[in-house]
Amino acid sequence: MTVFASLHARWAVLRPALAKLARRPERWISAHGLVWLLGALALAGVLYVLALVPFTPAISDIRKAKSDQPAQLVSADGRLLAEYRWVNREWVALESIAPPVVDALIATEDHRFYDHFGLDWRRTLSAVVRTVGGDRQGGSTITQQLARNLYPEDIGRAPTLTRKIKEAITALKIEALYSKDEILETYLNTVPFLYNAYGIEMAARTYFDKSADKLNVLESATLIGMLKGTAYYNPVLNPERAQARRNTVLAQMAKRGKLSQAEYERLIKRPLRIRFERQSEVAGLAPHLAQQLRRQLIDWADRNGYSLYSDGLVIRTTIDARLQEMANQAVQQQGRALQGVADGAWAPRSAWAPRSAWGDKSALVQQLVRESPQYEKAVAAGAAPGDALRELLEDRDFLRQLRQSKTRVQAGFMAMDPRSGAVLAWVGSRDYSSDPFDHVQAARRQPGSTFKPFVYGAAFAMGLQPTDTLLDTAVEIPLGGKQVWRPTDGRTPPSEEPMTLRDGLAYSKNTITAQLMHKVGPARVAQLARAMGVRESELDAVPALALGTSPVTLKEMVAAYGTIANGGRYLAPRVITRIEDKHGKLLEEFKPASPERALGITAAQQLRDALRGAVDQGTGRAIRSRYGITADVAGKTGTTQDNTDGWFILMHPQLVAGAWAGFNDGRITLRSDYWGQGAHSALPMVGEVFRQALRGKLIDAGERFIDEEESSWIATATGTLRNWVYDLFGRPTGEQAGPAGAPAPRPSVPPVAQPAPQDAAPLPESSSQAGNPSPESRPEITEAPLVPLQQVMPRAPQPAQPPVWVNEPQAPQPDAAAPLPQDGTPVIGETR
Repeated sequence: MTVFASLHARWAVLRPALAKLARRPERWISAHGLVWLLGALALAGVLYVLALVPFTPAISDIRKAKSDQPAQLVSADGRLLAEYRWVNREWVALESIAPPVVDALIATEDHRFYDHFGLDWRRTLSAVVRTVGGDRQGGSTITQQLARNLYPEDIGRAPTLTRKIKEAITALKIEALYSKDEILETYLNTVPFLYNAYGIEMAARTYFDKSADKLNVLESATLIGMLKGTAYYNPVLNPERAQARRNTVLAQMAKRGKLSQAEYERLIKRPLRIRFERQSEVAGLAPHLAQQLRRQLIDWADRNGYSLYSDGLVIRTTIDARLQEMANQAVQQQGRALQGVADGAWAPRSAWAPRSAWGDKSALVQQLVRESPQYEKAVAAGAAPGDALRELLEDRDFLRQLRQSKTRVQAGFMAMDPRSGAVLAWVGSRDYSSDPFDHVQAARRQPGSTFKPFVYGAAFAMGLQPTDTLLDTAVEIPLGGKQVWRPTDGRTPPSEEPMTLRDGLAYSKNTITAQLMHKVGPARVAQLARAMGVRESELDAVPALALGTSPVTLKEMVAAYGTIANGGRYLAPRVITRIEDKHGKLLEEFKPASPERALGITAAQQLRDALRGAVDQGTGRAIRSRYGITADVAGKTGTTQDNTDGWFILMHPQLVAGAWAGFNDGRITLRSDYWGQGAHSALPMVGEVFRQALRGKLIDAGERFIDEEESSWIATATGTLRNWVYDLFGRPTGEQAGPAGAPAPRPSVPPVAQPAPQDAAPLPESSSQAGNPSPESRPEITEAPLVPLQQVMPRAPQPAQPPVWVNEPQAPQPDAAAPLPQDGTPVIGETR
């Protein structure tokens, strides 16, 4: 009230005088009027400045700028996984910065730094006079520059009076809060230097490969000289400008008494010596996971009034650091081995490698060149498309870089605990620095035969048994419009013998799976896949879906196999368990998602048992023979068309792990029928992690899957329905009806003759060993990739035939299942 009363009293005094001036305007041009006018303008200026004060950073925010603590992502066993920083910066104390840096800064940017309180009035007035005269000059002190660097959004960088006033107000606040040494330390630790380097420490490492306390006079002058314009005086791209600017800084140091004239004359003759090394952020153990969680954590922090980058939050996760390290090593090791195969397959075509796929005559290589930024830039500059293509094809360095980027093998790995949904390991690529793209959650690839369990699971849910048989014969499924789907098993011809469903899944028989899909129906299979965990990717409900034609993520597939391992109960993958403040106080805790029944207990156990066969004697038997894993495990390999994608997922009662291997560009493959299979590209990553986890006792080798009994009314209903179907359509010869709830015994069917299993050949350790193995070392049981739809005319000799069932009555075709609700459970989990 005192302030308002004072202003009211002043207005009462001013109002009569202003009234007189209004009645006699000639008084405005008198000395008395000019004084009043200047006074009014000064008052308006003061009021304007006061009005801007609330729009400048608060003192508490300035204090926080020096004590920023990034949030830490921590594993379940207390290891640091990643930090969430604003920028790539390492704070160093002023005493750990070489004295020539401070001398160069003060001499060049603000030589009266120790004599003012944030604003240098003489420098400001000089800058105004020069700018009015046409020579634009900056008059900001180091403190004003610090204010601008710390709060670019609050202050801005536009050359306006408002911005300069806000900058000056903030500088005065900083001077009131900080000592001069604190201001220098903060400034040198926050100023940007290009190439993801913030602060003097990162700049010293980036441009001179040393720490800030080791910088000499020349190096200090070079870095301080960049502050006038980091891009214009970039010593890497513009060395001449950088050297000239460095000498200007040396001249200022000599002028201010920091260098003798003799030293100055000697130093300006020295060349510019740069030891450039781009600094990357410290990736940590799980960088891809950290990036996937960043957006969710930012949203959480915003809702709860925290900053992810400065409040020192501690985010505790389910990741097991030991398993994460094993996964990182396994992915890198297998990636190097597969890269040797790829380098041999895509070596530049020459007299020594005439069959190489990489050559300037290759249609694929020419298309890759047309898609490159260099080609687009050349055409945009006016070059004819043909000339631009020809010039780039003749550029050996360009083609080498293009080949290296396109033919780099990539991989992804994820592991989780099926009992809780806890994610235990997450590896998004071979190397985060070279490929930050996440192949666990972001990449969608065709899963190949790893999708087949959904077909068999749907069949078992309908009441079919693993011992039911189908004839391994050629299959043609009409699709309408003269389209026919003819799935085959690669070069292996059909045996024309009966095969059980269990063996059909174990040996990954496309012909058996296609017939089963025809009986079950694509809609039911797609519905089951969604219920079991494939909840983010779209599934095209067509017959070819049985062989994994719809792209999905590795995270979805591992979660779905976790449903199988968990007896048909789906648990959403869970990463974050709790968030604490920097003092350890609990801010929020997250509980696991509630389990959802996706598949009946009996069907899930039958499916799990069938997948044991894939590991015991099928396409995944290298788990037993090569990696010596004797624990109770089940799994499935997957290989897509042209060996583009390789998959393998393995289940244990305590651990489910999956891996994918391939290339970012689906047109690039390993060009090997051996190494391109999931059993040889993806399986070694999972096998190595499981072997190490068992040796380290992270999982119990004696733990076994325990079969549960389904509730009596479900079993009774299933048995009754099955007997009703048999009575309606007829019962196979030799089968008698059993009691309700118990399937009748099946007649024994001679097993399909299978070749003796052989161990998978070990991977090459280096590119010199890369290549296709000898025929003797190849396994005789291989997994055939899916076959695309074919546009064909009806053939008279062999008309399209429906799937042939052996000793199995026809069950009623299910109606299209209603779509399941989409899973909106976040990775963070549910709030407790």
